Amino acid sequence: MLRRLALTAVVPLAVLATAVPAATASGAASSGPVPSVAPTSGPFAAARPALGPLPMPLPLPGFLDDGEGTGAGETDEARTRLTVSVENTGVPGADGTFELECGPTGGTHPEGQAACDRLAEAGATRAGRQELFRETPEGTTCTMIHGGDATARIVGTWEGRAVDTTASRRDGCEIARWNSLVPVLPDVR
Repeated sequence: MLRRLALTAVVPLAVLATAVPAATASGAASSGPVPSVAPTSGPFAAARPALGPLPMPLPLPGFLDDGEGTGAGETDEARTRLTVSVENTGVPGADGTFELECGPTGGTHPEGQAACDRLAEAGATRAGRQELFRETPEGTTCTMIHGGDATARIVGTWEGRAVDTTASRRDGCEIARWNSLVPVLPDVR
């Protein structure tokens, strides 16, 4: 909202900065005197603004970025730091606690780059940002399929947002949710 308001004010200034010098130019290219819009009599006659080039607008400050909180040179991916704890998967090497950092990829996650790519893919859409870590709402009708005893907890920061969620494979909704988080969570299908 602030960005839109600032752009609404800045764009007309930029147009005026280029239009005013051209309109006030005099010399061989001028076709004669330019009519004045300044009053010649009355209380405002004494106040004559000095016309000249208007200053160019400065770049928008960081707080006008739609509340995303990213400053110059900072990316959303660089603000991803998650701790993923997984238990009871039955897959060798999949259980444990892993650190995942994106931008650059780091930590102890066994599939760090693929996990960061998945998070970036989900973060590229509004629906992905809203749904990725959202738990299944209470009262949702889910199929009664048991996908195993695997459980996971993901805690940390993703794109500057706090994350603290759990996942399991206790029913169809949770299985689908788990699968949407692969490879952040291990593929246990």
